[in-house]
Amino acid sequence: MTVWIEEGDDDRPARVWLDSRPENALCFRGFVSASRVTSRLFPRPAGFLPRGAFLLFARTPTSPDVGIPKSGDFGLRSPKKIMTTLTKRVDSLRPILGLVSVAAFLLAWHLAARLGGLPAFILPAPADVWTRFLRALVDGSLLSHTFVTLAEVLVGLLAGALFATLIGYLVAKSRLLENLLSPYLVASQAVPLVAIAPLLVIWFGPGMFSKVLICALIVFFPVLVNTVVGVRAVPAALYDLMRSLRAGHRQIFLKLEIPAALPVFLGGLRVGATLSVIGAVVGELVGSNRGLGFLVNVGRGQYDTALVFVAVFTLIALALALYGLVAWAEKKLLVWQER
Repeated sequence: MTVWIEEGDDDRPARVWLDSRPENALCFRGFVSASRVTSRLFPRPAGFLPRGAFLLFARTPTSPDVGIPKSGDFGLRSPKKIMTTLTKRVDSLRPILGLVSVAAFLLAWHLAARLGGLPAFILPAPADVWTRFLRALVDGSLLSHTFVTLAEVLVGLLAGALFATLIGYLVAKSRLLENLLSPYLVASQAVPLVAIAPLLVIWFGPGMFSKVLICALIVFFPVLVNTVVGVRAVPAALYDLMRSLRAGHRQIFLKLEIPAALPVFLGGLRVGATLSVIGAVVGELVGSNRGLGFLVNVGRGQYDTALVFVAVFTLIALALALYGLVAWAEKKLLVWQER
């Protein structure tokens, strides 16, 4: 867009041209368009206007429409657009950066195993772990133990999250109930789970129930706290608005409290999803004949360190998958926040 501004005099009024077509700009008494972006006010050229000055914006947009130019027409970009562009570029590089970091980790591990002079039962090389992974995958032992641990994690996560949500909502609504239960809730987190896991296995046996119970206990507290915080964070003005619209308790719960508390609740569920894997493994390490924790015990007893690494990496994959599942659910359920 080329903008010409001419100051008027006694015989001629002031004139302003807004035109993107260079052939029309040439009619303004020999003005020559520049090729660089500028927004400075130049003094009048000698021999041209007796009184006047011109303001030249040299960049010509591709659109032939005539009108007031925008900031983008002059080659200027707002800080918000710059940050958006940089964020998109960084997001596009995330997969590459992740692969580079994994490759660097594997290279450092390989060099430490080969050049460190350590035996294979102390630190196996990545190639040895991969070979052991293929063996465990082919004979079916890895899949069978993985399914057992996954079932314990899913059931424990579901049970712990449901119970924590129920108790958290009641605590958020009743100060009396909060005063009654707070000492027990805090005390349950003061005792390490590893210390009470043997008692739970002794009381409920080495079966699946004790592992599910341990998972539920470790998931319970973070989900409970986030539920209480989320429900209490609902502004009182919104409650007043719902009551003014004659909304009942059920409508307030479904239309206000659940949507308002959902972002905080899902944040606690992310933490609980990763902690549930730890709970299942702790129970299996204490006493079990199935699961990835049992596989870790077998590898430790036989000095099969590569098998231990295989079980540990499988647990990491489970935790990442659960975390990603909760993140995906959060994105789908909170789509209204992006509008």
